[in-house]
Amino acid sequence: MAVVGVVAPFVAGTAGLMLIFNMPTIPAVFAGAALTATSIGITSKVLSELGQLKSTEGQIIVGAAVIDDVLGIIVLAVVASLAKTGEVDVTNLIYLIVSATAFLLGSIFLGKFFNKSFVAVAEKLQTRGKLVIPALVFAFAMAFLANAIHLEAILGAFAAGLVLDETDKRKELDQQIIPIADILVPIFFVSVGSKVDLSVLNPSSADNRQGLVIAAFLVLVAIIGKLVTGWAVFGQEKVNRLAIGIGMIPRGEVGLVFAGIGAASGVLDKPLQAAIIIMVILTTFVAPPLLRFAFQGEEEMEVEVEVAAES
Repeated sequence: MAVVGVVAPFVAGTAGLMLIFNMPTIPAVFAGAALTATSIGITSKVLSELGQLKSTEGQIIVGAAVIDDVLGIIVLAVVASLAKTGEVDVTNLIYLIVSATAFLLGSIFLGKFFNKSFVAVAEKLQTRGKLVIPALVFAFAMAFLANAIHLEAILGAFAAGLVLDETDKRKELDQQIIPIADILVPIFFVSVGSKVDLSVLNPSSADNRQGLVIAAFLVLVAIIGKLVTGWAVFGQEKVNRLAIGIGMIPRGEVGLVFAGIGAASGVLDKPLQAAIIIMVILTTFVAPPLLRFAFQGEEEMEVEVEVAAES
C-alpha cells in the first residue's frame, strides 16, 4: 500500500505536469514528490474519534502511512538535492537514492544500540530538560550529518525521531517536547503561508487561470493517487477498501514541508507553490468527512445484511 501510495501520485503528477502543462522537469518532479506525502497525525486522530483506530482498516492505514512517510522523506531528500544541481543526472540520482535509504535504515539499526546511551546521558544531567537537551542535540547532529552527505537536513531530523522513538524514555520525551512544538509548529505554518502570493489565486486574471487549473489537477491526482491504495491490499478479503484509500488522502503538515523546501530552494514559482498549498489544504479538509461517510456506509451495509439474514 505504501509503495503504491507513493509511486502512483508521484508518477501521475510528474508525468501530467510535464506532458499536459509542459512544465520543466525539476519543478514537475518536486510537485509530484509533494503528492506522495500522507499525514499520519491527521488520519490517526480522525480514526480515533470514529472509534476505528484499532480496527483492521485503522491498523492498515496507520501502518501504511508510517511507511509512506519514510518513503516520502527519501523522495524529498532526493528531489531537493536534484533541485540544488538543477539537472537530473542518473549517477547522482542513484547515489542520492542509495545514500538516503542507507541513512534511514542505518538510523533504525542504530536505534537498537542508542537506547542505553541516551538514557545514561539523560540520567547524568542534573538539570531541567535532561531529556529534551540531549534529544535536540542528537536531532541537530543527525540533521548536520545528513546535510554533510548532500542530503536534506530534514532527513536527519526525521531519522533522529525514528531512533528516539525506540528509547525507554519515549513517553516522557513526548510530554516534554509538547511546549516546544506548541511554539515552533505555528511559526512553521505561518512562515510557509506568508510566502504564498494569494494574488495568483485570483481567477479574474487571465495569467492566473493556468495556475488554478494546475491546482485542480494536483488535487485530482492527490485524491485518486491515494484512493487506489485501498485496492492494493492483499490477503484481506473483508476490509473497507474505500475507507483505507480515503485514510491515506490527507497531506497536512508533511505536504507543507515539501512546499516550504521547494520555495526555499527556488524550484517552485509562485503559482506552483500556491497550487501545492491548495492541494494540501483541500486534501486535509476533505478526508475526515469522507472517512466518516465510508465507515458509516460500511455499518449500514452490515445492518442490512443482518436484517436480511434474520428475515
